[in-house]
Amino acid sequence: MDQIPHFIAGSRISSRADRFGEVFNPATGKCTGRVCFAETAEVDSAVSAAAHAFPQWAQTPPLNRARILFSFKNIVEREREALAALITSEHGKVIGDARGEVTRGLEVVEFACGIPHLLKGEFSEQVGVGIDSWSIRQPLGVCAGITPFNFPVMVPMWMFPVAIACGNTFVLKPSERDPSASVRIAELLKEAGLPDGVFNVIHGDKEAVDALLGHPAVAAISFVGSTPIAGYIYSTAAARGKRVQALGGAKNHLVVMPDADLDQTADALIGAAYGSAGERCMAISVAVAVGAVGDALIEHLVPRVQNLRIGPGTQPEVEMGPLVSRQHLERVRGYVDLGVKEGAKLVVDGRGFRGEGCEGGFFIGGCLFDQVTTGMRIYKEEIFGPVLSVVRTPDLAGATRIVSDHEFGNGASIFTRDGQAAREFADRVQAGMVGINVPIPVPMAFHSFGGWKHSMFGDMGVHGMEGVRFYTKLKTVTSRWQGSRGAEFVMPTMK
Repeated sequence: MDQIPHFIAGSRISSRADRFGEVFNPATGKCTGRVCFAETAEVDSAVSAAAHAFPQWAQTPPLNRARILFSFKNIVEREREALAALITSEHGKVIGDARGEVTRGLEVVEFACGIPHLLKGEFSEQVGVGIDSWSIRQPLGVCAGITPFNFPVMVPMWMFPVAIACGNTFVLKPSERDPSASVRIAELLKEAGLPDGVFNVIHGDKEAVDALLGHPAVAAISFVGSTPIAGYIYSTAAARGKRVQALGGAKNHLVVMPDADLDQTADALIGAAYGSAGERCMAISVAVAVGAVGDALIEHLVPRVQNLRIGPGTQPEVEMGPLVSRQHLERVRGYVDLGVKEGAKLVVDGRGFRGEGCEGGFFIGGCLFDQVTTGMRIYKEEIFGPVLSVVRTPDLAGATRIVSDHEFGNGASIFTRDGQAAREFADRVQAGMVGINVPIPVPMAFHSFGGWKHSMFGDMGVHGMEGVRFYTKLKTVTSRWQGSRGAEFVMPTMK
């Protein structure tokens, strides 16, 4: 059985504590490794390594930092298949989806390679007689990332490439459920020429998280996970004066207008609701059927859900793999049971799924509910599994209100042929990311990712220019080169 170590100051480090977590292959249900759980002293060791490396790394020219990231990009492209296989072995998502995850992470690396341009400030000549003023952005120091199980490569790559390109050093605390990819990324960064201590990985549970939140040398925290934990991360770290971006839960809606192409819409819903077994923060979990389109939409969805090809993610023809853990499988099943009790119509029941080669794995079939109302818990709460709910409403105004009234405001989409309806929805809906005939509107790396309301705590989004702003602090310099005019006791007016 493999032991998955920390990675501190350029080396694999086994835990000094006798605390470990078990790592499973979700397709078989078998334990494949043990991951070290860091105690506070080990977290301090990782932060100290990052703090020690920071002064020299911050003084490294941005062009040289970019060249290391260029090298890392090339190495990750070389190792793309191996990384995808590692994702599938510990998360369970199908191999094609895992390849896509690596690609979306690489896009942020490519963006960060432009850091010499992205860090350019502003200059104003002669703001007063003989006086110039300019702004620059400088790194914060040690930054930390706490990342979820559902994207063990992509979400860390949404954080650390921008952070280290800006001159910061980084400590990553990945999910203990699929931790191996993070250690491999650390090794690839070292191969690319990143100095020891600039990027470190520590594993663990709440003890490790709290040690990062409370460490005086950690200047910024980036988090992706559930809303309750995001709120805790934000309030705890912000109270200690740290900069925080904490992305929480979601309940993403897709509005289906009566004029929508239902074949296209149904295909989009199947991929967005059941891809990665619904374990995506941008998964569509609610379809809002407008007007009389509801019955026809259900007719299009039912056979597609029933015919989902489910199995181990390593099989190339499979469309949906297992859930990440047995505990999560039972949680999702519990929500399906709850939906039935609440009175929703379970049109497709995946709870009894049995598939060849799936024995012992954490599998459930696709589930489809109709006649769901906004008062039901299966509507209100994030299920994070392959469960799609259909809510009906008479018009676009009602659909927009349904989406906007939900406590989460991560993403929302509309499928329609009507440009005016699409424009109105995009303008009025209360969500941070909007798709028009696009089911999962995840922005490209040169734009920024971020939800509204209880889907995100903090003012700046992830990657893009929002990421550059998050990982830097603004300094404005005002300069005059001339003889002294003596003491001045009034507010300078630049005359």
